[in-house]
Amino acid sequence: MHDTTDLDAVVEFWAEFLGLEVEYRDANYCFLSSLSDGGPHLAFQRVAEEKTVKNRLHLDIQVEDRAAAAARVVAKGGRVIAEHDHPGGHSWTVLADPQGNEFCVYEKPDDAA
Repeated sequence: MHDTTDLDAVVEFWAEFLGLEVEYRDANYCFLSSLSDGGPHLAFQRVAEEKTVKNRLHLDIQVEDRAAAAARVVAKGGRVIAEHDHPGGHSWTVLADPQGNEFCVYEKPDDAA
């Protein structure tokens, strides 16, 4: 469950970024479609208080193109926090959604199965 003060903006951001559909929605809760067959769902809950500390859950999302994914995040009101480039190893981009919740995007390393 992802807490948010702006349910509309956060649901729109994550649904579009991940290509998911809204399965259930009321004034305070929203559940998106599954990430894969039988896989996890993202759920959101409207709360009154702003985020004040580090996320308790941090998503790492594999993408085809980190730069393109980061550009999409920024275009939707998120931001780039940091780039971590490790030649010959894993590289990732730390991003934040419009509410400041951090997550990472990474490309599958060339040598990964």
